[in-house]
Amino acid sequence: MSNPRPSNIDTTSWEEILTSTDTTKQRTSVCLAALGIDLASLEDGDIALFSPVDGAILGQIARHTTDDVEEILSNSERAYRQWRELPAPRRGELVRLLGEKLRAHKEVLGELVTLESGKIFQEGLGEVQEMIDICDFAVGLSRQLYGLTIASERPEHKMQENWHPIGPVGIISAFNFPVAVWSWNAALALVCGNSIVWKPSEKSPLTALACQAILNEAIAEFGSDAPANLSQIILGESDVGNMMVEDDRLPLISATGSCAMGKIVAPKVAARMGRTILELGGNNAMIICPSADLKMATLATVFGAVGTAGQRCTTTRRLFIHDAVYDDFVTGLKAVFNSVEVGNPLDAATLVGPLIDQNAYDMMQEALKLAKDKGAEVFGGHRTIVAGCEQAFYVQPALVEMPPSLPNMEQETFAPVLYLFRYADLDDAIERNNAVPQGLSSAIFTNDVREAERFTSMVGSDCGIANVNIGTSGAEIGGAFGGEKETGGGRESGSDAWKGYMRRSTNTINYSLDLPLAQGIKFKI
Repeated sequence: MSNPRPSNIDTTSWEEILTSTDTTKQRTSVCLAALGIDLASLEDGDIALFSPVDGAILGQIARHTTDDVEEILSNSERAYRQWRELPAPRRGELVRLLGEKLRAHKEVLGELVTLESGKIFQEGLGEVQEMIDICDFAVGLSRQLYGLTIASERPEHKMQENWHPIGPVGIISAFNFPVAVWSWNAALALVCGNSIVWKPSEKSPLTALACQAILNEAIAEFGSDAPANLSQIILGESDVGNMMVEDDRLPLISATGSCAMGKIVAPKVAARMGRTILELGGNNAMIICPSADLKMATLATVFGAVGTAGQRCTTTRRLFIHDAVYDDFVTGLKAVFNSVEVGNPLDAATLVGPLIDQNAYDMMQEALKLAKDKGAEVFGGHRTIVAGCEQAFYVQPALVEMPPSLPNMEQETFAPVLYLFRYADLDDAIERNNAVPQGLSSAIFTNDVREAERFTSMVGSDCGIANVNIGTSGAEIGGAFGGEKETGGGRESGSDAWKGYMRRSTNTINYSLDLPLAQGIKFKI
């Protein structure tokens, strides 16, 4: 690994780490040291960190106390008051520098993502590329925080709309996208003039520390215009997350996680009249029509269902296949599922890495048992032992053929489980696509323009994302990412999502010599 020797460790220890990368712990140390993180700080904390790759302990971090959180939030408020006064294009320069630093550290951070979250290395690299892309997007956005000029009904009056920073932004992220979700929020929040406080998942704090270290590099190059504590991390579990959720100093909480988590966060923030951006669970469906390109649909289905070992909010969970193509499509799908390479995510041939932990495995097995008990036929889904990783939880992706008596699956299992259903009528398939509490992503494969247009119309998919001839998984920077219903309604990473990080001010300016009232009201004194 061609990285400069960090100044915080001696020559001997660096050379030892560099040449001894046989274990997950050693490879993690290489990545962290390359980013200048003090390895000694990860030795005696009270939270043990396990790699899903082989179950090895990667380190131990110290959780933040109540007093720590109090200090962090106070510091964030002070940083915001200074940062908001910088012109937005100047704030964009910091995000540009962050993008450059991410380009320089792409492989190191990508590997760290793999080691800590278990996704294959290509997906780890892809996640870092998402970070780079949102930085590029946000830099351009820093010169496009446009308001409106509005016609007034009163003579010699003008109305205008201004957008202002909202304040310190609290970011709560999940293990499955340990860095991209932060960047979606951080890049936009920073160019909008806000400070940021980040609570990463307790399962993936090392990548968070790495991101902060990379941002610190950018801040150092940016110069003294950046206030101290512009970006801070809070380490811990739900208790510290709850402190953030309930604190008035964070007017906006952007939280990514399960629907259950969102149902706790939303009312608490609402009770203090705060705002939320919620990116919660998905139970995503895809419809395979008679005219579909079945080869293309198969590729999309496999990536959507097994990518990140089925641990994406956009994972394809349900498949509605037309009677006319069901048998041929499912036969081909079974063959691909049986051949997909499950193994160590650091190996180039691997397509499916491990589940995050035993709890995820147990929930998967429980879901498969429930389906069997209701008459479904299950293919795959069993645990796979990977040499050298016997303590981790690797599984063969599961296909579940549902009987006619089970027309849908309303619960999401965060694992590579794909439920197969027959359909005969497109409107019925669309209705079943919509008939779940979640509303994140959806897709249809068809070469019939009428079917495509119907699916994307107001009577089609009710999801925040509705794709044609492309799968449910794989968000692209530029489009507003998010979903409806129990998915939370939040939008991040594109379109006008930036408005969620700002407050709107409508101004009426009177340049006349009179004071006419709106609606023609007469009021004389």
